Amino acid sequence: MADAEAWRDHLPLAHRLADASGAVIRRYFRQSLAIDDKDHVEGYSPVTVADREAEAAIRALIEQECPDHGILGEEYGHERPDARFTWVIDPIDGTKAFITGMTTWGTLIALQDRGRGIVGVLDQPFLGERFVGHGAGAFLGERRLATRACPQLDGAVLYATEPDMFSPAERAAFDALGARVRLRRFGADCYAYAMLAAGFIDLVVEASMNIWDIAALIPIVEGAGGRVTAWDGGPVGADGRTLAVGDPALHEAVLEVLAQADNPEDV
Repeated sequence: MADAEAWRDHLPLAHRLADASGAVIRRYFRQSLAIDDKDHVEGYSPVTVADREAEAAIRALIEQECPDHGILGEEYGHERPDARFTWVIDPIDGTKAFITGMTTWGTLIALQDRGRGIVGVLDQPFLGERFVGHGAGAFLGERRLATRACPQLDGAVLYATEPDMFSPAERAAFDALGARVRLRRFGADCYAYAMLAAGFIDLVVEASMNIWDIAALIPIVEGAGGRVTAWDGGPVGADGRTLAVGDPALHEAVLEVLAQADNPEDV
C-alpha cells in the first residue's frame, strides 16, 4: 500500500529536478537548433538536444540521490521497472511549441508510489512558472490552485493539443463534444491542464497520450479539485485517451459523449 505522506519526503528532490532541467532548457529556447524526427512513418515527432540533455540531467540527479528508484522517461526509456518509487519524465512536453518559439511547453516530472501518482510538477523555466500537485493540494508558487465550478456543458471551455491526435472515430466524438460547449480551442499542450487547475479551462480531452504526457498533470489537476480519467471513466491507461474535468459534475455528461468514439454510428 502506498504511504499517504511519502510525497513530503520526495518533494524537495522534485523541485531540484525541475531546477536542473530548467537550467539546461533555458540555454536552448528560441535558439537555432538541429531537430530530429523520431517518427518517420506517421506524423511528425520532433526532438532536440534540449529534450535529451534535460532528461539526462534529471536522470543523473535521481541516480545520485535515489539510486533505488525507477525512472521512466520519453527519451531514454525505463530503468528499474520493479521499484516501489518511479519518476516519470517528459523533459519537454510540447516540443512542437518549443521549436516554434511558443511558451506552452513545460517539463513534466511525476513521482509514482507503486503506480499511484503522489507528486506532479509542470515547470516552465522560461516564464518562471512551476505548477505542483501533491497530497496537500495544487500550487503555482505559493498560490493554491482551485478549479472553477462549471456543472453544465454549455458553459464549458474545452481544449486539446491538436486535431491530429485523434483517430477519425475519436475526432467525431470530440467534435460532438465541441458542439455542446461554449468554447473549443487547440494548441496549449500541457499548459491546458495547468490552466484547468487554475480555473480558466473546464475540459481537456486528448488521445494518443503516453504515460509521461499525463502522469505529472494528474496530481496537479486532482490537487486543485478536478478529475482525470480515461474516456471510459477508468484510470488513464494504455489506450492513450485522457479526460480532465475541472468540475467533477461534468464528468458523466462528457463520458456519454465520448462513448460515441466506440459507437461511431451514434455520432
